[in-house]
Amino acid sequence: MNTNHLLKSSTVMAIGTIVSRVTGLIRGLLLVAVLGTTLLGDTFNVANTMPNILYNLLIGGALTAVFVPQIVRATNSPDGGSAFISKLITATCVFLGSLVLIAVLIAPILVRLFATSYIGRPEFHVTTLFMRYCLPQIFFMGLFALFSQIANAKNKFGPMMWAPVLNNLIAIVVFGWYFHMATKPTVSTIPASEIALLGIGTTLGYVAQALILIPVLAKTQIKIRPSFDWRDPELKKSLHLASWTVLFAAISQVSYLITVNLSTGAAVKALKAGIETGVGFTPYNNALLIFMLPHSIITISVVTALLPALSKFVHEKRYLDVHDQLVKAMRLVGAITVPSSIFFLFFGPLITKTLFFGISKSDGDYLGYVLCAFALGLVPMSLNLIALRGLNAFENVKLQVVSNALMNLVGALASIAFALALPAKWVTVGLAGALSISYYVGSILTVRLLRRFSIRVHLGEVLGFYSKLAVLSLIPAIPLWLLENHLPGGNTLRLVLVLAIGGIGYLIVAKFSGVEEITNILEILPINKLKRRNVK
Repeated sequence: MNTNHLLKSSTVMAIGTIVSRVTGLIRGLLLVAVLGTTLLGDTFNVANTMPNILYNLLIGGALTAVFVPQIVRATNSPDGGSAFISKLITATCVFLGSLVLIAVLIAPILVRLFATSYIGRPEFHVTTLFMRYCLPQIFFMGLFALFSQIANAKNKFGPMMWAPVLNNLIAIVVFGWYFHMATKPTVSTIPASEIALLGIGTTLGYVAQALILIPVLAKTQIKIRPSFDWRDPELKKSLHLASWTVLFAAISQVSYLITVNLSTGAAVKALKAGIETGVGFTPYNNALLIFMLPHSIITISVVTALLPALSKFVHEKRYLDVHDQLVKAMRLVGAITVPSSIFFLFFGPLITKTLFFGISKSDGDYLGYVLCAFALGLVPMSLNLIALRGLNAFENVKLQVVSNALMNLVGALASIAFALALPAKWVTVGLAGALSISYYVGSILTVRLLRRFSIRVHLGEVLGFYSKLAVLSLIPAIPLWLLENHLPGGNTLRLVLVLAIGGIGYLIVAKFSGVEEITNILEILPINKLKRRNVK
């Protein structure tokens, strides 16, 4: 798979991901407008994050990475993989259904673990109610992930990237209706009926997201039926590998537990100190939403297209091709993530003040500062994910656990250090910085672990290129930053001008500097395709 082929495969997914992330951003903006960035917003965000935490902790990693090579091999069997995939889906559904039931029953315990500062306060009851309505999302997250990987193995990448759009549209309708009909609630005044509306409405989006992929599976010619014969050797191998992903995810979630506890605790302390600006988990969560846009659009799309090819190369012992594909992916992703990180770093407050309507200037500025701290970790986060997919191709989760453990240990220690050293108001900014620090450690370590399989990706192959991209990005960014307050119009017009001038400026200097990845990106743009048709 050459660079152009990888890019074209990724483009199908990237377009769907762009729409998904844009609608997801609108969904997030509406939620902030409805619940704000203070404690009420925190109660919903903590509750709605719990399905993701438990899903990623217990099964997410297996469904999104470990099972892909297994499914790819199964599709080469005489029955096209129908028997193995039926057993896998049946086992997954039984496990997920049991997990949801247990999680709903122990919801108060989960709130105690992840939001310790809420114990004995009104926030505890509200968070518990929200959580019980949101936890069934786990079942449908799992179905969506499994259905997507089956489609992925059959080279049907597009539908899995478009299904989340439906999820977001349902949430937008629910939040939009609530924004129009409800008065500004608080933790003490929000009625149980409105908690149910927001919780159930959010969960319905995940139901639709999973079920809409069923027609896609029907076109793969894989016949799925309930199968409780789980003695299949391949299934046992999958479950064995998946057990390592549980440890991998558990390490990540312990670190995340620390983040949620420290951020919600900071919000309570800030409120007691008379600080009205939202400084807790909600700013962290919403800044993360923006921060993840370029990572989701380019990196996730590239690695999703990359993993089946890497698995094939490993199976054929074409290790030089594995190395080349990883380096190409890192360079291609860097062409977007490097300028994006600099854009977030220089213009974080402008971005958040423009996007998040219905909140005060101080809340918008604070969100921007959190985004600036996240920006420092965008490049190593993407680099780390690509390197992890290299380990996935070798079906080695043990080394991923080692890398993840050290990365999260550094992140957790940095988070605690910032929480102790900083005033309550600035703890969340410090937590975002701690995450960035951890990804530098993770990316360096994961790349080095690939050497165990004779895949020697030298950081020099990538860092020199990234440094060049950083310099090219700074050429338009620095003048725009210096002139930001002198640009015409309000925040919206200024952001549009910064995006347009900065983006076009970066593309021009990168193209004239011979950055091949930028040329490849420009070559597949719709305008170029239209020009080629007109020439013909």
